This record gives sequence, C-alpha cells and structure tokens, in this order.
Amino acid sequence: MVIEPKSFHVQVDADGRLAAAVGGVARYLADDAGLEGNAVAQLQSSVVAACLEVFQHLTGTHPRLQVTLTRFADRIEVALSHHGDASPAVGLDSIAGLAAQLGGTEGGANPFVGVDRVQYETHGGETVTRLTKYIGRLPSGI
Repeated sequence: MVIEPKSFHVQVDADGRLAAAVGGVARYLADDAGLEGNAVAQLQSSVVAACLEVFQHLTGTHPRLQVTLTRFADRIEVALSHHGDASPAVGLDSIAGLAAQLGGTEGGANPFVGVDRVQYETHGGETVTRLTKYIGRLPSGI
C-alpha cells in the first residue's frame, strides 16, 4: 500500500498557544500514522518544546516561525524554519534518540524524546530544524 504524503504548512508568531496548535497537528499525523499512546503524546510534546525553543531565536525583523509537518509512508517530519540567528536552539543540534538512550539531557528529561532524529541546517540566513519520527522500525544507522 502506498501512502501519499500529507503536509501542513503554517506560519506562527511566538505564542505558546500557537506552539500547542502545531503540536496538535503533529498529534493528528501521529494518530493517522497508527502510532499509539505514549508515542503520540511524546511526539506532540517534542514538537511543542521545539517551537518554544525556536521562539527564543525570533527577532523583530523576522518575528514568525514557518512550520511544515509532513507524513510520509515511513516517517513524520516537522521542519521549523526562521530567519535570523544562525545558531541552533539548545539541544536541537543532536540526535534526540541517542540522548534518550543516554538518559536524557543534563538537568532534566530530554524534551525531544518523542522524536528519533533531530537535524539542523542553515541556508542563506534561514535556519531549519527538522524533527523526524519514524513509523515502525528505525532505519539502520539511526
């Protein structure tokens, strides 16, 4: 069975209520993908945490966060992009799954335990953080 990707693109201001709404979209995609219980809630929490982290890097010149959430046949990807500060939000420049295996981050639980991979890149002044949650088995090398 081939599943067509489902994609949502939103632009949000730095408001915790909007971060929660983005988390709700991630929850919908996780439910639709067949993830269950704790995995769904953890993905939602991770997406909200990522939005809140990136909100701290928004500027008056570029006050909005672009978020694209896409469900593929084997994964859910959440891309958070903004213009301005070219440094990653705290904790977003590592592989979240590895941090979870090591017992979380220093000083508390790993807020990104709900995703399998976190990638960070910059393109001409735009910073992109990509959260990936694999559906089913993880690809080798992750």
